Amino acid sequence: MSQPASQPEPQSEPRPDRQPDMQPMIRTIAMPADTNPAGDIFGGWLMGQMDLAAANAAARRARGRCATVAVDGMSFLSPVKVGDEVSLYATILKTGRSSIRVQVEAWRRARESETTNRVTEAVFTFVALDEHGAPRPLPQE
Repeated sequence: MSQPASQPEPQSEPRPDRQPDMQPMIRTIAMPADTNPAGDIFGGWLMGQMDLAAANAAARRARGRCATVAVDGMSFLSPVKVGDEVSLYATILKTGRSSIRVQVEAWRRARESETTNRVTEAVFTFVALDEHGAPRPLPQE
């Protein structure tokens, strides 16, 4: 009797209570100037920090200038408060001829706590640019 073919293991979602096992690209403190009238940090501020982290990873891989061309699937899981430490982790998912896709996770830690939680994640797409702002091929790794 033949055995059924084994099925590949499903990819698991990142655990919302476990930070990535790497150094953050950026670590910063959320400040009062970054809040909305309710006292929560603006989503736009957080997205800007994520774009900076993704751009850092993309520029390293491209060894030069890059431009953000798309952001996919961003949803906010919990608020960031004034004084929270925000850590941003970036991982290159895929490269093309001139493009780089970077996943970024944002994590918060309240000032008086050691507990962290993921507040959002998104995938940023960049294109490597030459000195004239035109797309250029990525260098070999």
